[in-house]
Amino acid sequence: MKYDLIVIGGGFSGVAAALAGARGGAKVLLVEKSNCLGGAAANCLVNPFMPYWTHTDDTRKERIFLSKGIFEEIVNNLKDANATDKLGMVFDEEYTKLLLNRMVLKEGIQILYHSQLIGSNVENGKVVSVNVANKSGIMTLEADYFVDATGDGDLAAMSGCPFHLGREEDNLCQPMTLCFRVANVDVDRYSPKQTNILYKEFQKQGKIKNIREDVLTFKNMVDGVIHFNSTRVVKLNPIDAFDITKAEIEAREQVFELVNFMKENCDGFENAQLVSTAMSIGVRESRMMDGEYLLTSEDLVACKKFEDSIAIGNYDIDIHNPEGSGTSHYYFPENCYYTIPYRSLQPKGVDNLLNVGRCLSSTHEAQASYRIMPICCCTGQAAGTAIAIAVKDKVSCKEVDINKLQTTLKNNGALI
Repeated sequence: MKYDLIVIGGGFSGVAAALAGARGGAKVLLVEKSNCLGGAAANCLVNPFMPYWTHTDDTRKERIFLSKGIFEEIVNNLKDANATDKLGMVFDEEYTKLLLNRMVLKEGIQILYHSQLIGSNVENGKVVSVNVANKSGIMTLEADYFVDATGDGDLAAMSGCPFHLGREEDNLCQPMTLCFRVANVDVDRYSPKQTNILYKEFQKQGKIKNIREDVLTFKNMVDGVIHFNSTRVVKLNPIDAFDITKAEIEAREQVFELVNFMKENCDGFENAQLVSTAMSIGVRESRMMDGEYLLTSEDLVACKKFEDSIAIGNYDIDIHNPEGSGTSHYYFPENCYYTIPYRSLQPKGVDNLLNVGRCLSSTHEAQASYRIMPICCCTGQAAGTAIAIAVKDKVSCKEVDINKLQTTLKNNGALI
């Protein structure tokens, strides 16, 4: 069976690409290596959503939502099911998996789970098919267009598209983090401020090996559960299988170090119990494709509005030190935002493939802002919309009429 569009990767960007493509009339297959949709939220326990809005002024009373369209649809559905907090940030990832299944199946999209991408077949500058491995063996899947929503740019790299890794001077990527959850916490007695004072004292005394500068925790939808985003593994390559293995092993040691520290020293954690670690370590940064436009931090800080804008963002330039401790930030002024050009979704080397999510064509610094799930979802919607237009107009991804693309995104509530 041949499809109009095959999307590789079922995270928020891949789901949005599949939905937008199908809603635009394309026949779509969505391929995911795990057993559910949701990507980093489902497999890496990345939660909550980072802020996806700005304010009209410094009083911060009125919010202007920047990540809209399909992402806003997802958040509203979560709210209707009481599966998110009032701000639309902390969410129930188990219900999210169910919701995304329902949304995708409603549009007639075929899902293929437990299927790992293992190869790409390119002819005359176009991807003609991909190879995936699953319980059926090795399958060859054909389509006219493809979206790489793997997060790591796996499909584009396998298709021979050029890319760069991490920061320019040494190719080091932002740290990897294994998120985890602790239950039976008396959250009313827990003080993050006091915890971090103790944590830093223990670090100075050599009692804490974790190099992260603080303990970062978030509330959870379940009473008495605290979410930890506090392990830090540096100087390992997130696209090297042996390094990923080392990272998982090191991070798990850090999990138990932190849990024991909290239980023995922090108010409210006396009866705490580790209940879950993510199925996969979280990767903030890996490949970034060399595309038709390289998005830079200078573009972001200048709040540049591109002629081919297809998504909007203003999350801070949030760089976790690739070498050790410390996190740097550049915060955008209120009522200011940058845009992402369609050209940054277009990898060089093939004409019928778009990249979405955190592996766009950009610098290390720019990636530190647009890598969050709300913005990734919006780049996915843009790609799916573009390919639906390409199918109808019988053109390559790079020949899509940008005015038609932007008008469609605006009509679908994805651009302000």
